Amino acid sequence: MKFRRSVAKRLNWLASVFGLEVREKMPDFYLHKYASYEEYRATQIFHNKRKIDKVWADEGTLTLVADRVRKEFPGRTDLYALCHGTRNGFEQNFLAQKLTVDITGTDISETAKDYPRSVQWDFHDRNEAWVGRCDFVYTNSLDQSWKPDQAVGAWLDQLKQGGLLFIEHTMDHSPQGAGEMDPFGANPHYMPYLLAEWFGHRISIEVITSHKSNTGKQVWLFVLRKN
Repeated sequence: MKFRRSVAKRLNWLASVFGLEVREKMPDFYLHKYASYEEYRATQIFHNKRKIDKVWADEGTLTLVADRVRKEFPGRTDLYALCHGTRNGFEQNFLAQKLTVDITGTDISETAKDYPRSVQWDFHDRNEAWVGRCDFVYTNSLDQSWKPDQAVGAWLDQLKQGGLLFIEHTMDHSPQGAGEMDPFGANPHYMPYLLAEWFGHRISIEVITSHKSNTGKQVWLFVLRKN
């Protein structure tokens, strides 16, 4: 994709002589291919450690999640939840302050053990201890999946009947942001169709739009209900 952008840039320079512009048409969906699972895993762990102190999640979007959970489960004090791909654990610890909830975060890297409420786990994998147990699941890391339909399927299986899955998505999660580090990209406007293609009548989809409080970027929260 970087090569295509470079070519487009060079063509634009040539076209500008004639007052024209070349624009690359981006696909609605992109998935980077790895040679093996081992390559995928090593790549994710490398970038986890490289960015260990960086936080993508923001308080504004997580507050929207907390508010939606309160609306869905008023007065509940026995909630259980998971956050996937949390790196240094910001997401689950913020939500634990906002809600009365037993919450665990996962990351593929062994660095997870260094952060409160975090465990090392590949979020594509089934964990029998979590199946059918969660009132809600949150992630902003679907772009880090090499098999996004499998990942979302695993998260849906973790929900109780009627539970909610929150997938945070921005234009940075689109195909133009995808590559070896973040293998999955989908245009936010295409995401509902993609999710419906993958899971059909198993889910219903609610979309909440806002702007991230740390960057100002537009954010889409796809709220999937397990039917």
